[in-house]
Amino acid sequence: MARFRRREKRFRVEVELDGVLTWVHCNNSGSMLGLLREGCEVLISPAARPGRRLGHTLEMVKWDGFWVGVNTLTPNRLLKKGWEKGLLPEAAAYTSMKPEATVGGSRLDACFEGPSGRLWVEAKNVTLVEEEVGCFPDAVTERGHKHLRELMALRHQGDRVACFYLIQRPDARCFGPADFIDAEFARLFDEAVAVGVEAWPYRAILSPAGIGLGERLPLRKSRPDR
Repeated sequence: MARFRRREKRFRVEVELDGVLTWVHCNNSGSMLGLLREGCEVLISPAARPGRRLGHTLEMVKWDGFWVGVNTLTPNRLLKKGWEKGLLPEAAAYTSMKPEATVGGSRLDACFEGPSGRLWVEAKNVTLVEEEVGCFPDAVTERGHKHLRELMALRHQGDRVACFYLIQRPDARCFGPADFIDAEFARLFDEAVAVGVEAWPYRAILSPAGIGLGERLPLRKSRPDR
């Protein structure tokens, strides 16, 4: 078990492991608002690629007695695994999945294909919870704006599209856009849902032994002032 000491330039985190300070890779470009407190327990994993400059990756942070998953590759992995294991009824009718699929010069996390056509899916990691609402994003995200616009464009062309929100903590009861952090994302989210972009908020099941896909959560109703 390691302990968090500090974060530098978002992608480098210093931890104390067995009394030794060492730098590990953090692939989460968000703020991880409220999670990173000096001395908190963290879980790290060995790098999959031998010889990488930073030999470990930050996986989870312990917050208020429970684990929070912060690795932003996890949603993509669980999207694929959930589909393969039949845990995603939304994609059950599709027979193939292509990760990191390119469309119109852009890349989305997955494209499912089947007799009924194509389903494009973008996967997002959720680590912020406010008053039992899982919220995304935790920092202003121009990239998130771009993805919602791309999904809406594909929907207008007739394809089925969705955004898979993996909530990597156990205290969320529903999901909604973080309008108090990124009002433009919240506006685009509401617009996207209105034109048929599906939102799939799923809770992850986390423990030091691994991460699995849990239940789908409901969407929070839009606030009247939006």
